[in-house]
Amino acid sequence: MITIIPEAPENVAAFNATGEVTKEDFENVVIPHVKAKVDEFEELNYLLYLDTDLSNFTMGAWLQDALLGLKNLIKWNRTAIVTDKEGVQNFTDIFSVLMPGEFKSFPKENLYNALYWCKNGDEVEA
Repeated sequence: MITIIPEAPENVAAFNATGEVTKEDFENVVIPHVKAKVDEFEELNYLLYLDTDLSNFTMGAWLQDALLGLKNLIKWNRTAIVTDKEGVQNFTDIFSVLMPGEFKSFPKENLYNALYWCKNGDEVEA
């Protein structure tokens, strides 16, 4: 399931992923929220708090995620992936070289820093 993180700064589309993540989560929650942020701010600052294993993302969810990325490719500004999974952190940091915008991983205890970075482009003290 994907839910919106209500404490996120106004210019950040922030989501919490728990349990099984489906195509419907992207269609009903992520895509409309991202579209609203891009329409309002003309760029995408995106945060995903990953509180589930990647194996819990259904194939439909992965396809929706890929389509979201391609559709808004030129709008990406800052993306934070918040997880304690070292493999995901490493992939995010490497992926940042290939994509427009900035991509950065944060450990779960630094959610506040990740939100702040998405909003402003710099970090605060932990």
